[in-house]
Amino acid sequence: MEKKTIRDMGRDTVAQFKARRKIPVTLVLDNVRSLNNIGAMFRTCDAFAVAGIALCGVSGTPPSPEIHKTALGAEDSVDWRYFADTMVAIATLRSEGALIVALEQVKGSEALGTFAPQVGKSYAVVVGNEVDGVAQAVVDAADLCLEIPQSGTKHSLNVSVSAALALWEFYRALHE
Repeated sequence: MEKKTIRDMGRDTVAQFKARRKIPVTLVLDNVRSLNNIGAMFRTCDAFAVAGIALCGVSGTPPSPEIHKTALGAEDSVDWRYFADTMVAIATLRSEGALIVALEQVKGSEALGTFAPQVGKSYAVVVGNEVDGVAQAVVDAADLCLEIPQSGTKHSLNVSVSAALALWEFYRALHE
């Protein structure tokens, strides 16, 4: 097998990407510290045509050389906005019609693989800080919590990996 070239893949320009239909998902970063993780999540949001990113609290924002290092330009293609407080982001997204989904290990959470996003609904998927996860107040405000089942000795995945897994599931269900 021969590897595909960039031409073979037929990727959009930034302008074409901005004009295309997106999946109705906003990724919410609740105090994510690592600029490399933030950049990786921008890149994932570009790959899965996510509607946008809400950067909250201590989460860094573009322009940033560190974000660019892993985003590779996706910080220019993916729409984003900044909120000083994650709860304000949640309230804003809920007022815009989004269901709030926390990606967190909580009692009563639903396994990511069993959740079926519904066409016609809008979602805000919240991922948390690298050490503390999604803040309890945000978990309390969520409409539902999803958890990624794991079998290893570690209790969690890297936040950018977790976001990618969750966004893939939404993309599979909602991409036209």
